[in-house]
Amino acid sequence: MTCDTAFAPNLMDIHRASSELADAAPADILRWAADRFGDDLVVTASFGDATLVHLAATTIPGVEIALIDTGYLFAETLWYAERLRSMLDLNLTIIKPRLQASDADRWQHDPDGCCGVRKVEPLNRALEGRAAWASGLRRSDSAARATAPIISYDLERRITKINPLASMSDDDVERYHRVNDLPHNPLTDRGYPSIGCWPCTRPVQPGDDARAGRWADTEKTECGLHL
Repeated sequence: MTCDTAFAPNLMDIHRASSELADAAPADILRWAADRFGDDLVVTASFGDATLVHLAATTIPGVEIALIDTGYLFAETLWYAERLRSMLDLNLTIIKPRLQASDADRWQHDPDGCCGVRKVEPLNRALEGRAAWASGLRRSDSAARATAPIISYDLERRITKINPLASMSDDDVERYHRVNDLPHNPLTDRGYPSIGCWPCTRPVQPGDDARAGRWADTEKTECGLHL
């Protein structure tokens, strides 16, 4: 499978595609991405839940799915990724950061810098040589993501970004898991609706924003993956 070079990274084309796919099912959005970009498409997943990896594995069998192992992932998340790899026969690539001695415990005094070396730099390597990137970003994640488009162009990374789950609500995700009999990340039942690195993630209270447990008690809301 090869990339459809007729679909150039033209901002008007991307805007038009995003509008046309506004009401499309997530699987149809992934099929569109596979048809346009072929092997130049990579999927990134944090393995907070199984929705995106199950959709990718069943819609585009063999597509590369990248997990960034920051070195601070919960043990439960790594276990969950391996379980889904075996269960869904995932083409899973685990990418680790390239750290310096000065990066040890950086989260304690420089969380932005920590995310930069442990998340952003590995993501940039995962996207090297690719034309398109599918992520699990959803509008219901937080107010900052409420207007996330289905298709956009990441100008800094020079890559087309696809958010096939953008319109899915928390109830939609739960329903998808139930219909497809998918396991949950064990942390979900312990009050972690959004799961990142263990130093910067805590459980939330009922009724809290799903990402309220990320970088709690700070003004930080994003790690830099989604510019």
